[in-house]
Amino acid sequence: MPDNTWLIAGLGNPGPGYSGNRHNVGQMVLDVLGARLGGKFGTSKARAVVLEGRLGIGGPKLILAKPLTYMNLTGGPISQLAKFYGIEPDHVVAVHDEIDIPFNTIKLKIGGGEGGHNGLRDMSKALGTKDYLRIRVGVGRPPGRQEAADYVLRDFSSTEKKDLPILLEEAADAVESVVLDGLLTTQQKFHSAGK
Repeated sequence: MPDNTWLIAGLGNPGPGYSGNRHNVGQMVLDVLGARLGGKFGTSKARAVVLEGRLGIGGPKLILAKPLTYMNLTGGPISQLAKFYGIEPDHVVAVHDEIDIPFNTIKLKIGGGEGGHNGLRDMSKALGTKDYLRIRVGVGRPPGRQEAADYVLRDFSSTEKKDLPILLEEAADAVESVVLDGLLTTQQKFHSAGK
């Protein structure tokens, strides 16, 4: 079973005060996926809310997880869930905000650096490897001299909010595609489209 089971981690901070922040775009994408799977998130012993579902009848099993810890402690819950479900790092997908790519852009990769992202850094440490998949949802660079930490802990601008629902749907499409079609095919689809 684990070969066809995927752990999809939506990175973010817990609580309503953070829910609209750029830093929480990964959790917003998981809300879209959860709605597609027709399920509800429930609490788990791993300090995360979790939803299990399948991509189509008899399709791959998805474990959607939103850690209830702060971003810099993301690794513990994700590592615990990976162990519990017997999921190897190559079947773990982190969905996260990325300031190094423009808003409304989606990029995918496996492994590599964390680019100063504390959630990814903690995941790499807890999983013991950087070789897990990343769905990078572009939030753009902070304007002027604004600190990156302040920028990602702010809500999307009113202009961005108009395009945000489409971006979240496309990021959810990217998660489904990487599970069903693999990384290379999904990269070609999303990178060539400028998304």
